[in-house]
Amino acid sequence: MTQLHRIIVGLGTTGLSCARYLRAKNEPFEVVDSRLNPPGLAQFKLEFSDVALSLGDFSQELLCSADELLLSPGISLQTPQIKAAAKAGVRIVGDIALFCAAVQRPIVAVTGSNGKSTVVTLLAMMMRESGLSVGLGGNLDGEQAAPALDLLRQAPKDIYILELSSFQLETTPTLAAKAAVILNVSDDHMDRYSSKHEYEAAKQRIFAGVDKAIVNRDDSATQPWDVATATVASFGLDAPMEGQWGIIEDNGQAYLACGNERVLSVQSLKIAGKHNIANALAALALGDAVGLSHASMVDALRAFSGLPHRCQWLRTLRGVDYYNDSKGTNVGATVVAIESLGEMIRGKLVLIAGGVDKGADFSMMAPVVEKFVKLAILIGRDAKNIAASFKGSIEVIFASSLPEAVQIAAEKAKEGDAVLLSPACASFDMFSDFTHRGRVFVETVEALK
Repeated sequence: MTQLHRIIVGLGTTGLSCARYLRAKNEPFEVVDSRLNPPGLAQFKLEFSDVALSLGDFSQELLCSADELLLSPGISLQTPQIKAAAKAGVRIVGDIALFCAAVQRPIVAVTGSNGKSTVVTLLAMMMRESGLSVGLGGNLDGEQAAPALDLLRQAPKDIYILELSSFQLETTPTLAAKAAVILNVSDDHMDRYSSKHEYEAAKQRIFAGVDKAIVNRDDSATQPWDVATATVASFGLDAPMEGQWGIIEDNGQAYLACGNERVLSVQSLKIAGKHNIANALAALALGDAVGLSHASMVDALRAFSGLPHRCQWLRTLRGVDYYNDSKGTNVGATVVAIESLGEMIRGKLVLIAGGVDKGADFSMMAPVVEKFVKLAILIGRDAKNIAASFKGSIEVIFASSLPEAVQIAAEKAKEGDAVLLSPACASFDMFSDFTHRGRVFVETVEALK
């Protein structure tokens, strides 16, 4: 049988996982990367010294000669050489497509502009509390992170949970998940998509072949465009219908509920804010869809204290609380963080924001900023774009670095206020990634006297 001519396009973590997967199956491949020194290069040369590797500008001739391209999510399908290969009939897929073709157990899939990592981590806790072995990976960062294909190198699990970006979904023809959700949709990656509709269309691919689609009643963009064969369940912050998830108010107390069944009081959660209540409800709806008991899900929820870099409380100094929301890499995430903390604190917020704007529209931040923020300290490449969207409604100070911004915030914040790092931007103008940005913030805040 003739073997496929496969080319892995893009190295890094995903490219390495594809290489390891194909090597384990004794299938030949070569690798190309437009960067001269891509992440993972040294490790690749160590493990795959016999594999053809081309660095620098993509060769259109080489890409068009392939049977299949395994495209890194960091590389756009609109890249001219990739478009030419597609036009020439080359099949273009990603690592998630390979995973879905190989895995023998059910998949639960989660996408959305914000909250993905919180939901998949919480859902994994719920499943483990139920006695299931769980494979957790995909787009997830942090200690639990694993590219999807690396999960297949481990002992088989009872179920797999994948956090998926729109970029990963673009190259996944059919996911065929047991349950899948779009948590929410707000402007993000507008530097990569020609319109919000195109971005939403990429997210919608998570429902291809799904058994049970979970939707957010508070965000119409999460509704499936076409899942004729799937059943649909929902979550939202209103009172739920039978079999759906939501909030019931009783004697001044709010409860997470399934239909009329009160499952857990909101007060019992260790994670704060409306967005985290929605995240908890989404995890409950997904767990319900795959048959987890309410009791085991509640036990996990009680124990869950959230993830680093996501509205993470750091310390109180002279009556001022400091929060690290470095994962707030888009406008929607920052709006949610401002609103959630603004409603909790006695005083006002001092907001630290800025970075690379990814073509986002910052005007939607203006109403919550005007309501909850007394000072915005802006950093990074596109700080002036953010400032312009506030139209003089609040005081703005520009800082040349994140440590300088923290120092200014510490001087300006009063007792009862909170300092919030929620950049609404990508980090790569000043930092290697959002975790690096978050660590710098944490270290600077911890060093304040």
